Amino acid sequence: MRIRSLRPLRAALLALLTHALIYSFAAQAQAPKTYSSSEILLGLKKLNVLGSVLYIAAHPDDENTRLIAYMANGRLLETGYLSCTRGDGGQNLIGPELREQLGVIRTQELLAARRIDGGRQFFTRANDFGFSKTPDETFTIWDKEQVLSDMVWVIRQRRPDVLITRFPPDSRAGHGHHTASAILAAEAFEAAGDPKRFPEQLKYVQVWKPKRLFWNTGSFFVKQGEDMSGYLKVDAGAYNPLLGQSYGEIAARSRSQHKSQGFGSAAQRGEALEYLQYVKGDKPKSDPFEGIDMSWNRVPGGAAVGKLIDEVIRKYDPSNPSASVAGLLKVRELLEFKTTYIPRHSAPEPQTVFWGETKIAEVDILIQSALGLHIEANASQSAVSQGDSVKLNVEVVNRSIESVILKHAFCRPNTFQKGSLIAVDSSIRTVLKPGVGKNFRLGFRVSSQELVSQPYWLRESGTTGMYKIPAIIQEINQGFPESYEKQLADHGLNVITGQSIVGTAENKSAAKVYFQFLIGKELLVLTVPVQYKSTDPVEGEKYRPLVVVPPVAVNIGGRAYVFADNQPKTIPVTLRAGKAGVKGSVALTLPQGWKSEPASFTFDLASKDAEQTVQFRVQPGGGAQEGKTELRAVATVDGQTYSRGYQAIEYNHIPTQVLFPEAVAPLVKLDLKRKGQEIGYLMGAGDEVPDALRQIGYTVNLLKPEDLTDQNLRRFDAVVLGVRAYNTVDRLKTLQPTLLRYVENGGNLVVQYVTNRGTVIPQIGPYPLTLSSDRVTVENAAVTFLNPQQPLLNSPNKITAQDFEGWVQEQGLYYPSAWDPKYQPVISSADPGEKAKESAILVANYGKGHYIYTGLSLFRELPAGVPGAYRLLTNMVSLGK
Repeated sequence: MRIRSLRPLRAALLALLTHALIYSFAAQAQAPKTYSSSEILLGLKKLNVLGSVLYIAAHPDDENTRLIAYMANGRLLETGYLSCTRGDGGQNLIGPELREQLGVIRTQELLAARRIDGGRQFFTRANDFGFSKTPDETFTIWDKEQVLSDMVWVIRQRRPDVLITRFPPDSRAGHGHHTASAILAAEAFEAAGDPKRFPEQLKYVQVWKPKRLFWNTGSFFVKQGEDMSGYLKVDAGAYNPLLGQSYGEIAARSRSQHKSQGFGSAAQRGEALEYLQYVKGDKPKSDPFEGIDMSWNRVPGGAAVGKLIDEVIRKYDPSNPSASVAGLLKVRELLEFKTTYIPRHSAPEPQTVFWGETKIAEVDILIQSALGLHIEANASQSAVSQGDSVKLNVEVVNRSIESVILKHAFCRPNTFQKGSLIAVDSSIRTVLKPGVGKNFRLGFRVSSQELVSQPYWLRESGTTGMYKIPAIIQEINQGFPESYEKQLADHGLNVITGQSIVGTAENKSAAKVYFQFLIGKELLVLTVPVQYKSTDPVEGEKYRPLVVVPPVAVNIGGRAYVFADNQPKTIPVTLRAGKAGVKGSVALTLPQGWKSEPASFTFDLASKDAEQTVQFRVQPGGGAQEGKTELRAVATVDGQTYSRGYQAIEYNHIPTQVLFPEAVAPLVKLDLKRKGQEIGYLMGAGDEVPDALRQIGYTVNLLKPEDLTDQNLRRFDAVVLGVRAYNTVDRLKTLQPTLLRYVENGGNLVVQYVTNRGTVIPQIGPYPLTLSSDRVTVENAAVTFLNPQQPLLNSPNKITAQDFEGWVQEQGLYYPSAWDPKYQPVISSADPGEKAKESAILVANYGKGHYIYTGLSLFRELPAGVPGAYRLLTNMVSLGK
């Protein structure tokens, strides 16, 4: 087998997607994967299975991890999960991140889950804008045609034999996004095979119609006693001896990666029936893949490949996997010939190319694994600025007895801009002795025009329902410039182009290192992403993506700045150097009628990662209008302006993610009166309400469970419980009497929303109330005041309908469905066509004090700078004063 240039085939192959390029988007910044002998054998068996299935739903956590684990590891199919959204509109159980930041976390949680259950992860550009009650509402916010186009693109790209939806296309799905995902899947089933639908895609892919579509129904949707005989049954609970786990055990570990949603799961062992209801396509009698040839016979001339693989499996020695390398190299040579040899003037056969490329990538992983060949390329720093050079520490270890020679290694950036360089070390040629590591240095320079490592779907503003992929991103990902093609070809490397970034989970790594090995007489090229490795004294080795940062990042302290009077506020702006020796100035851009002192600051950051914080005194002038506006911080360096910040999201279960949010913050000017001063705040799942209370002048004391004592609580004018506190703070089940005594003795307790599942105690209030999943999703739904004389609506601020204008995402959630008459409902509102809900705010007198439960989404409205939310919260914590 020889790696050879494919330039003569470039035009034909441009229309095809390659498995290798798909892999470049998966599982960045992970410790190099090692495979056990039994996992290698499982991989060999998978080489002989040419079948594919795509699972489709709406959100992270919607997927059936047990069925995915079974399909990927039991049926040995190419298995994918297409999530319409990234879960941006949900709540966060592990921290304060919401919206786009939460979407990044949940993207990584899905990737972590797929690394466990063996599936692959795909997305559309749909934005999770929050709970939706109907698909009609969903499609007024999503661009249905674009979401359908993305779904069709993934189907044409991955060519699944079978589609499976998690939800039915009707109200049983329980969420408008859920229902919409099933409707779209049925339409995509037809559209993917129609050349008249989305013909612009056919420059890169060919039409593909799956064999059939199923709905994966179950206890969520089926009524007790319903006849299930008409459904196909699949036992997804079997035990896989090569993995030493059942698919239920694998699924539990996979699902438990959804930590931001609190979905830690217990393993299930034994029979686990999954039910598939036929929806479209050829109807099978007993098996979802009935009538689909999943052997090498589905590829013209593929029988010879299957025989070679059978021979490798037959001779496999689990005590010496490297003995299989020679056979795998023969398999690879035949696959490459069938995949790349195209007779003159003829088009490539799609099935041959797709499965050839897919299986070549699998063979490469198996060869590397059988050799115990460890390769990694780590940058000496975790971030690099535009125009800077990057030094790499490269490590290669052959842990087999096979003869392996490293011929070449070189690095190239993953985007192609003017000024990018490839660094080549052509003098490496060295025999890799068994067990002896080879370490050397490489490097590359980042173009001065390189894009910062902002997640591609967050680079430009989209709409409420759709993310936008900038044109430059799509252009960069649609091919190699001729100069790069020549450089790669000169080193014996294939050039295959034509992949759009649509559907992919994350950015490419900033750069890759290509290794060219001589194994016996055969050449093999393997790649690894460039990343950063560090050693934590507790966690051990940790990997994170190498990110490209701007020369200077600009962060504004805080989320919203609230001016309840004309007194100035200090607004800190922190400048962070992306490279050494950054000098410039920073200023605030303010709306008309506002002013800052001073007008600007100069800064001089001598070293990389150095930070300097400057403080502006901002106040509204006589011309400043009441309501919400925004300010922006802008740094100027060498005539170029920069207005993006730096935000690292760090959790142990996912790789560190770095975002570059715009350096903007809401400015809120409002007429606000308040009573009381000292607030005790017990955090729940994490929110930014304490900062909002400080913004309006309160002294906020963050409490721990051990601080909830009778004596300590006595000093607070109000005690506020953070969102989902009764779901996340286990000690509340024993501390509840203390909180109620505080109320009984004259205190004021404000409880923010609690989910109706998983409360630490059955009753969270002084009198019975029943939590539910009821909500009002239309954020600006008209509000009726049930008792206009209620103190919460009048003191110290007069609440009007205007205070419910400009809300974001939703008005409220998890409203009680029933409550004791001692609770007084305060307001009423409804989504279109629904009965009014009256439990957004419930207040009860208890002893000398007051208890308030509110499902209003204050945790979203306050950081967004919604004036009415500040006035409502102030009235709540002021009650009784």
